[in-house]
This record gives sequence, C-alpha cells and structure tokens, in this order.
Amino acid sequence: MADTYNYRIDHHGSLVRPAGLVRDDPDAVADAVAEAVVDQRKLRSTVVTDGDFPREDFRSAVLDRVTGFRRTGETGPDGLVRWVAESLPKADGPLLADRAARLSELTLIAPKVSLPSPAYLAATTYRPGLGISSARELGEALAEIVRAEIALLIANGVRLIQLNNPLLLGQVGTEPAPGGALSFEDALAVDAQAVRPAERPEGVRVAVAPGWAAPAAVDRARAERMYAGLPADRWVLPFDQGTAAETDLVRALPEGRDFCLGVVDATVPALEDIDTVMSRIDPLEAFADLEDAAVSPSRGFADVAARPLLTAEDQRRKLVLVETIARYCWGNEF
Repeated sequence: MADTYNYRIDHHGSLVRPAGLVRDDPDAVADAVAEAVVDQRKLRSTVVTDGDFPREDFRSAVLDRVTGFRRTGETGPDGLVRWVAESLPKADGPLLADRAARLSELTLIAPKVSLPSPAYLAATTYRPGLGISSARELGEALAEIVRAEIALLIANGVRLIQLNNPLLLGQVGTEPAPGGALSFEDALAVDAQAVRPAERPEGVRVAVAPGWAAPAAVDRARAERMYAGLPADRWVLPFDQGTAAETDLVRALPEGRDFCLGVVDATVPALEDIDTVMSRIDPLEAFADLEDAAVSPSRGFADVAARPLLTAEDQRRKLVLVETIARYCWGNEF
C-alpha cells in the first residue's frame, strides 16, 4: 500500500565529521550540525540527522548518558572501545531528545535519530559475575530506557527513529553466527520491548537495522521469526552486493511492511552503476510493493568518529547517487 511518509531518500545517521571538530566544544558542534543539515537538504535527503557529530560512536547516545557501564582500555577490530556493564543501567535524563529538539528547529525536513538497540548493547557488554543476573535482565533494563527515549523523541518532533543491532542478520543465516551474550530469541524479545506498538503520530516510524551485511545464505524460517518477533514499522536492509541472500531478506518480509534498501556500498569510494542497481531492484516487484520502500547507503559513513569509512567528498557522491536511484525508482514523488 502506498504511504505518504516513506522517507524515500534515507541514510543511517552517522556522517564524516568535519576535520578538526572538537566534540567537547558545544558551539563548534552546533555550527557543524547546522552546516550538515544544510548539506543534507541540498542533497535532497528526505530525513536529516546531526551526523552523530557530538558522539564518539553509534552506541554513545546510550553509553554516555546512563549509569552502570565502565569503559575499558580495549578496542575491538571494528574500532569500537569495549564497555562492560557493572550494574543495571539508569538514565539520568534524556539521551538525545534535547539535541533532537534543536535539530527539528533547523529544518522542516523530517528529523531522524539513530540509537543502538538494547539487545545489541546487552549482548556486547554483559559479563557474568558483575552483579547482573543475566544478559536478558540487562537487556530488559536497557529496553525500558530506550522505549522511554523513543517517546521523548517523538514528542520533540523526531519522525524517524532507527535502532541498530548489527548482530541480528548473522543469526538468520543457514549457519547462524554468534549473537554475543543473548540468544536469538532473547535478543528479539528485548528489542521488541523497546519498540512495542504504541500510539504514534501520523508519519512517525520506528525502524530496525539488523546488520550491515546479509549472511551468505538466509534461513527463511529464522528471518520470518525475526520480522514477526520485532514489531518495527520499517526494516533497513543491506542491498548493495547483489546477492541472493539480500533478495531473500526482502522476500521474507511480511506483506505491507516498510523497508529501506541499502543500495550503495558505504565502505568503498567507487560509485555503483545505476543500471546494475536497478537490475537488482526491479525483480523485487514480483513479491514486494516498492511503494513501501526507500533507499539509502548500506550503513553509516562514520559509526566510529575516528574511523570514517570514506572521505567527505566520497560520502557526498554516494548520497547524490542514492538520490538519483530514488528518482529512477519513483520519479519526483517522494
């Protein structure tokens, strides 16, 4: 079914930070965010974010604003500093809602905010023997914090909220990847608690990005369990490699569910051939309604501030390409 609020030209939220930006300088960050909003508007994006400019990485919106977590001196291969949960978390106030309110004042384009999913945080920070009975208990405490934050964000004018759980897609493969300290079923239950249906104003979407890359092969039953178990309004799916597994993830979607296709690779500077991209999208019409779809890059451009995946100019070219692909799909009707 066609939807007025598809936010067809989307992106994951994180953008390459301006050179020399100091996150501890509120005025500098505010100026950089204002400039980024103008750039997104010029690029015809149908959503705007603050680029994650005030934050160290895509988890920081939660980890920096709640108690109970300890930052370690270790860094993983993905560039993420490891954090450990030492007690059940408590929020001292809004996570991002205060900043989001200022973002909505800068433009009439729909403000978007991305948050780490509570299941992802629980799966990656839980350690036995530190006073928390289980990763599930930790996840449920985080889910209540995120659920409350989603309500605040909506009240402050945010129209699109994306929860990122990079572990989920690995678990819907025919050879499921490890899911950290949470089982697949517990991860779905925890994230569902955060996005459970609630009254939302017209045009508001709560999205889930379950990972940056499709598994080698999709277990259809597990994919359907993921979609059924997590009542998201929108699914943000990788679609940049042209694999059968990417198509199978779309095929398994419940009828009428919004979805966003990550059609350009955010990790390489080379631009995709438009005809090749369209040859992947066109066959979806046999089993999916493209009126429920949107397009975006495959992932954030700088989910870790210090490790941008592309240069700012390469990022701009990729975002221009996403806008062009959207016009090939839907003309000028966004």
